[in-house]
Amino acid sequence: MGVVIRTAGEDDRELVVRLLDEAFQNDPVSSWVFPGEEYRRRTHHRLMAAFTDAVLADGRIDLTEDGAACALWLSVPADEHAGAEPDDGSGEDAEDIPARIREAVDPENARVESIARLTDGIHPSGRAHEYLWMIGVVPERQGEGLGTALIESVLDRCDREGLPAYLEASSARGKVLYERLGFEFTGRALDLPDGPRMWPMWREPRTC
Repeated sequence: MGVVIRTAGEDDRELVVRLLDEAFQNDPVSSWVFPGEEYRRRTHHRLMAAFTDAVLADGRIDLTEDGAACALWLSVPADEHAGAEPDDGSGEDAEDIPARIREAVDPENARVESIARLTDGIHPSGRAHEYLWMIGVVPERQGEGLGTALIESVLDRCDREGLPAYLEASSARGKVLYERLGFEFTGRALDLPDGPRMWPMWREPRTC
C-alpha cells in the first residue's frame, strides 16, 4: 500500500512538535544547537514548536496519516527567501526574527539565533521555489520510505508547475538521499562554528 499523506492543521500541532522533537534528538545540527543529551531533552522541543508554528502560519505541513512522519514546506516567492518577511508595519524587520526566536526558545543560547541567521544567509534568492524546511520521521519508522514519499509528493507538483525546490541537508546520509531525488549540492557548504557541516541543495524541475 502507498503512504497516505494529508495536510496538518492546528489540531495536529502537538503531534507535529512531538514528532519533530523525537526525530531530531540525535541530528547533528540539533546536537550542536543544544549540546548535551539532558539539556537537549529539556529544551529542543521549544525550537521545534517555534518552527511548527511558523510553518502552520505561512506554509504547509504534510503529515503521514499514521503520524509517523511530517515535512514542513514554505513556498518562497521570486526575489525573496525564507528568512525574508514583508513589512507588517510593526517596525521590526526580518533581521529581528532570529533574535525573537532565541528569546522565545532559549534566551541564554546564542546558537538558537545563530542557526537561523546562518541558514538565512545561504538561502538562494531570485527564483520562486519550494523550500523543504524540515522533514522528520520517528526513529522506529526510519528506513521505510516515509520521508521519500513525503518529498516526492511535492516534487511531483514542482515538476508539473516548473518550480525548483531547495533544502539544507543536515547530515551526509541525508545528502545522499536527497541526491537520489534530484537535488544537487549548490557548492557552498555551511560549516557551523565548532560544529557540523550543512549542505544547501537545489533541485531544478524535471520535464517529461
